[in-house]
Amino acid sequence: MNNEELNNSLVTLIQKKQELSKLSYNDERYDDVEEELHDLEDTFNDNFGEFLEDVLGDVHAQVCPDTDVLLPTAYLPDAMNAEGQVEITGKEGVWVEADAYPNKEARLLLVPNPMRIFLSVGKNVRQEVWKSE
Repeated sequence: MNNEELNNSLVTLIQKKQELSKLSYNDERYDDVEEELHDLEDTFNDNFGEFLEDVLGDVHAQVCPDTDVLLPTAYLPDAMNAEGQVEITGKEGVWVEADAYPNKEARLLLVPNPMRIFLSVGKNVRQEVWKSE
């Protein structure tokens, strides 16, 4: 797996999500940007989905075995800053039932630069549960 290519594709996807989020539904560019995002998501899942689903399956087995693995694009944040870093808010990513945090709202989030998966619980827990090699 080419980690640099995967990371770059991840950054491109997040940037497109961010671009779309800044447009109103009435914006004449909205439908085109949304279509571009869907095409990028499809390409991302086609190119990296099998690898990331294996990684996510391992993470789920360790962290949240009772929660189903979704498509990798479901785990992406909505935005990142100018330096390419994601501020983990606790409201992005995929909701999971984390065994270590019963009865708490937990989420898994796939972030770039470097590519990692974080477990986010509430406002205080940000645990890196996987990092690309």
